[in-house]
Amino acid sequence: MNVLVINCGSSSLKYQVIDSETEEVLAKGLCERIGIDGILNYKPQGGEKEVTKADMPTHKQAIQLVLDALVNPKTGVLKSLAEIGAVGHRVVHGGEKFASSTILTEEVLKVIEECNDLAPLHNPANLIGIRACQELMPNVPMVGVFDTAFHQTMPEKAYMYGIPYEYYDKYKVRKYGFHGTSHSFVSKKVAELVGKPYEELKTIVCHLGNGASVCAVDCGKSVDTSMGLTPLEGLIMGTRCGDIDPSVLEFIAKKENLDITGVMNILNKKSGLLGMSDGIGSDFRDIREAAYAGNKKATDAMDAFAYRVAKYVGAYAAAMNGVDVIAFTAGIGENASALRSQICQYFGYLGVTIDEEANNDNKDYMTISTPDSKVKVMVVATNEELAICRETVALL
Repeated sequence: MNVLVINCGSSSLKYQVIDSETEEVLAKGLCERIGIDGILNYKPQGGEKEVTKADMPTHKQAIQLVLDALVNPKTGVLKSLAEIGAVGHRVVHGGEKFASSTILTEEVLKVIEECNDLAPLHNPANLIGIRACQELMPNVPMVGVFDTAFHQTMPEKAYMYGIPYEYYDKYKVRKYGFHGTSHSFVSKKVAELVGKPYEELKTIVCHLGNGASVCAVDCGKSVDTSMGLTPLEGLIMGTRCGDIDPSVLEFIAKKENLDITGVMNILNKKSGLLGMSDGIGSDFRDIREAAYAGNKKATDAMDAFAYRVAKYVGAYAAAMNGVDVIAFTAGIGENASALRSQICQYFGYLGVTIDEEANNDNKDYMTISTPDSKVKVMVVATNEELAICRETVALL
């Protein structure tokens, strides 16, 4: 069965068509600047990438352009849309309602909409993509795969905040966690690569990208993760502050004469690596380049990023009373060898030793710890689209 995987943002739409039997990617791409001037990126299997400026005022037009590209007589990979057996949608926030992937009925869509307040930048966009696909492919089953679902196995002691219980009771204010699809995929891949049962491993997954989170996976279950009610909690990120004293909000608001919206905008969009480096950039590559050139603020930002990751790994090793594998994944985790080495310098107490030659290699799956390291350290390329495809097929 061919599965169309859709990841819909507020002004962008990532997509892949995957043959679920062979798990080959038949085509993939990205629609950018939806509602502005529109750009369609399309790459068929074995073909050249095509970039086309196209009018896409809404997500419906963007998805229509994707479908047209897939069945284009010259470069399309499908003879007709009838070859699409299902559509798997990434949905960021499912609240407490969804602990697994779900067929998207009208009732389910209403529940997702109720979670809009918990993910105002993501859920409305996800819903727009789902509605557009339903309209254009009315007879094709749609499945929602939730970023938060994997973390629904966390115990109360991990997800409850130290605030009055009434806010959980009335508004479900608690830790939810994100990047669940990636954490699930990588932790399962780790078990496969080391040749041990998933249900017997203690794995810490470090999903390090512009958005970043760490997850403790104990015997196949997420027992804690660094992101919280929203993706703002936890690690220092590209533009997000991560963990911070809540009093900072009041202090900055009074000093700068800002309302809560203004302060939250700073914490979400002007902080993290971007803010700490005094505007050098939010992309880790820019920070690293400036640090290597001797810029102290960039160096301090990079050091703080590594330190925060190391602290979370230490905390989760304690939470699970041990760890078998530490896995790095996502854009930074998979590509920044020097950062991986810097982070692992904190793990001497765990008996971790790194093989620097292996660490400097460039493979999707590799062990970068030495054979005598007491904890195995790995690099595992994440594949959220494939994970969504697998979840979709398994459910249907």
